[in-house]
Amino acid sequence: MAKKKADAAETTTPPTTNAAPPKPSGVLRAPAEQMYAEELEALAKADNHERPPGWKLSPRAVHTYICGGKAGSMTISPKYLGYPRLVEIAISTLVTDRALLLIGEPGTAKSWLSEHLAAAINGDSTKVVQGTAGTTEEQIRYTWNYAMLIARGPSPEALIRSPIFRAMESGSLARFEEITRCAAEVQDALISLLSEKRLSIPELSTEVPAAKGFSVIATANTRDRGVNDMSAALKRRFNMVVLPTPNTLESEVAIVRKRVQELGTHLELQAAPPSEDAVTQVVTIFRELRGGQTLDGKNKLKSPSGVLSTAEAISVLANGMALAGNFGTGVVSAHDLAAGLQGAVVKDEEKDKVVWQEYLTNVMKKRGTDWRSLFTACAEHNI
Repeated sequence: MAKKKADAAETTTPPTTNAAPPKPSGVLRAPAEQMYAEELEALAKADNHERPPGWKLSPRAVHTYICGGKAGSMTISPKYLGYPRLVEIAISTLVTDRALLLIGEPGTAKSWLSEHLAAAINGDSTKVVQGTAGTTEEQIRYTWNYAMLIARGPSPEALIRSPIFRAMESGSLARFEEITRCAAEVQDALISLLSEKRLSIPELSTEVPAAKGFSVIATANTRDRGVNDMSAALKRRFNMVVLPTPNTLESEVAIVRKRVQELGTHLELQAAPPSEDAVTQVVTIFRELRGGQTLDGKNKLKSPSGVLSTAEAISVLANGMALAGNFGTGVVSAHDLAAGLQGAVVKDEEKDKVVWQEYLTNVMKKRGTDWRSLFTACAEHNI
């Protein structure tokens, strides 16, 4: 298992980039391979390294796409701002015959990294199984068109292939999101697929071998451990990579600022991106409540029941842009942020409202004039 160890250079503020955010498209949520098609094309043209079977880019080019760099004259924007070594381990795993499991706290970019790995390697990140309590074994393997099954009996034409089935046939990557949300017996349907690299279809007296290049990228939330924990047999089929939360305020601010700018452009929000101070204040609040103490370590704090992840901070700031653009001046104000902060922190009305009030009174109120407007706006909402 890859641990949180990294060189000092890997734990400082992530690299910045002058690359423009992807242009808005006509759909609400375009897959990564469409949003960053120009970058992928530039990388493919400049890529002189050997490519594994089924890969559209070499491992080095995939790493450049994920972590940022240059492809000819084009600047490649970083998609994952974190530990480059963990990205190297993830890419190297997918070159072998082992599957990859990305685990971590909510909001540590597991799904984001999974999608971009599939987009760079195959040019297709859409073969996805979304794990839920209602996910069945058929969604992992295959099911049938029952009208055709009744009319003609079992046949290849009546077969409805799952995303993993299609990935095996084409020698590409399948993604399994939130695998630990599935029941244990559903998870274990993967064991034979990952071990034998073959999918048996007893009704047709045949089996489908996986083409070269097939693998699975799964994600798991550490908060779900103990609910539907993976069996030891299934864990052995994966190489696990732990994605830690950003270890410094500066790195988390850089991540949040970049994603908020991209969201604002893609959603065409009619407001300017939040100021550096606004982003820093929101991230500071989240880090302190999440960690149970102020950043200087002087005051202990109660933590709310919700997960104040980096993704939630991005959502709060993007929502602030939407409020400012539609009901404000087009500049994100403290009042625009206060409503989002209230909703992010106070998930349990009885417990979390007290936690938030204590934070406002004992921490934010005492931080001076720079924090005064945000404190006043938050205090007005928390009534």
